[in-house]
Amino acid sequence: MRVMVLVKATSNSEAGELPSAELLEAMGKYNEELANAGIMLTGDGLKPSSQGKRIAFDGPDRRVIDGPFAETRELVAGYWVWEVKDMAEAVEWAKRCPNPMPGPSEIEIRPFYEMADFAETLTPEAAAPHERVREKLNKP
Repeated sequence: MRVMVLVKATSNSEAGELPSAELLEAMGKYNEELANAGIMLTGDGLKPSSQGKRIAFDGPDRRVIDGPFAETRELVAGYWVWEVKDMAEAVEWAKRCPNPMPGPSEIEIRPFYEMADFAETLTPEAAAPHERVREKLNKP
């Protein structure tokens, strides 16, 4: 099962404070462990929401909203995509993570939908473009 592991933002990350050398080293070692175990598919840190934008949709209308965004605790400061056998394995790996922020912080784990989850409503016509995209993304 694939999961997205979200590092929640803090006031420090939203202020643009960069991690210490010690944290960068600890996270580098942790990422190596994940990669060596075949768990980590990708991952990165995100710049503060002040450097981001949101696009609000309402029917055909689109509105661009400039950051920063309120509710820091709801924002994401970084992420991984992991391949694990189940949620319990993801939790065990997440518990081994160095504290990703100075002070209190949180990590959220969310499973991805897989095409099989849509089996009841997925027609061959709807599945075809998804398969083409998957093939393009999997090419070296």
